[in-house]
Amino acid sequence: MSRYTPPLTLTTRMLGLVADISEQIGQLSAVSDSQQTPQLRRGNRIRTIHASLAIENNTLSVEQVTAVLAGQRVLGLPREIQEVRNAFAAYEAMPDWQPDSRADLLRAHELLMHGLIDDAGRLRGAGVGIYRGDQLVHMAPPASRVMHLIDDLLAWVGSCDWHPLIISCVFHYEFEFIHPFSDGNGRMARLWQTLILSRWRPVLAYLPVEAVIRDQQEAYYAALSSADRLAEATPFVEFMLQSLSVALGEAIRNESATDQVTDQVTDQVARLLQALQGGASLKVNQVMERLGLAHKATFRGNYLKPALAAGLIEMTDPESPTSPTQRYRLTLSGAKALAQLR
Repeated sequence: MSRYTPPLTLTTRMLGLVADISEQIGQLSAVSDSQQTPQLRRGNRIRTIHASLAIENNTLSVEQVTAVLAGQRVLGLPREIQEVRNAFAAYEAMPDWQPDSRADLLRAHELLMHGLIDDAGRLRGAGVGIYRGDQLVHMAPPASRVMHLIDDLLAWVGSCDWHPLIISCVFHYEFEFIHPFSDGNGRMARLWQTLILSRWRPVLAYLPVEAVIRDQQEAYYAALSSADRLAEATPFVEFMLQSLSVALGEAIRNESATDQVTDQVTDQVARLLQALQGGASLKVNQVMERLGLAHKATFRGNYLKPALAAGLIEMTDPESPTSPTQRYRLTLSGAKALAQLR
């Protein structure tokens, strides 16, 4: 048994959220077991990586992240491009790791921070403070205690009989509190929580909860600070459970919308989606060339307008529909519809 049990007060709100999330997972699994193709899973993973890095001030867009992972040239800071490649490698390696293994934790950090810091894959050897602007909001434990604290936390993860949802959220907070690495702690905490959840329900390996956190970034940091003040994870666990519930609700709605849209996709629209797959962003003449079409009016009437109306594709410059530099690309719904058509 672990020598350490993190302090936590179970609340009725937590128990209600756990029940809601369990029900939502059942709804999502019923769809995902039969419909989550590799392309759809990849799309969700890209959203996860984009959001987790955006929280850490990476400025690349979802489209740029998609292009980087497709091996295309992207105009962006080399460090940000490296962060994307590292994060994808780390999430892809996740099935090989055990949530209570320090060796696996270090390997994950080495993948995640490769080429970004000198001590990737090693616990920090110096003190670290966490700042929001110029304000110190958390002074992490001294470096001399980090290995002991991490080993206790991982042993607790491996032996605890609490609900996995609760365990994953508590781990996330405790890991952030310890701040065991010189950099990359936030993205590691989110990655490892996903690992813990995926061991309980595999469908959660591809749930982009990071996108919800990114949209509520101030609340995320406020929950961490509130837990620090209380000296227990309770406020943060409630925040994370709520975020998981929101992410699951969005995933279920997206699956349902994709089902409805897929039923209405014509052969022409399906061909258009295929022409734009792989993160392509193309002008009208480029799309027509891929489709082997020469008549622009036919293309707009039978291909372009129906796909735009259904939300399957979008303009890169919607404020200027007739711009000579206008391009078109798949939306998330379009990518999902294309995945289902295969």
